[in-house]
Amino acid sequence: VRLVESGGGLVQPGGSLRLSCAASGFTFSNYAMSWFRQAPGKGRERVARISSTGTITNYADSVKGRFTISRDNAKNTVYLQMNSLKPDDTAVYFCCALIGASTSWGQGTQVTVSS
Repeated sequence: VRLVESGGGLVQPGGSLRLSCAASGFTFSNYAMSWFRQAPGKGRERVARISSTGTITNYADSVKGRFTISRDNAKNTVYLQMNSLKPDDTAVYFCCALIGASTSWGQGTQVTVSS
């Protein structure tokens, strides 16, 4: 299993970013996918989850209405569109796949929201 995130960077408050996670090594379309984040000195928090078909999505209250998770099963890729970013959104963002009893993580991508 390999998960590779991209799309992070430095953005001003109120700005937008779109993260991507390219998956390989498993049948991507069979599994739900999640995005987590971890801010300095804090635990890892799940921000969004999407079902295998993309029809069901769930969000943390802190990002609801601002973030959108989506997936393209033809491209084996999951996305996180982040709008109206706040300084509190600063964190390393990870994509995650739970396959059977095993959880796989990408290496993460840094998102910094600052003026």
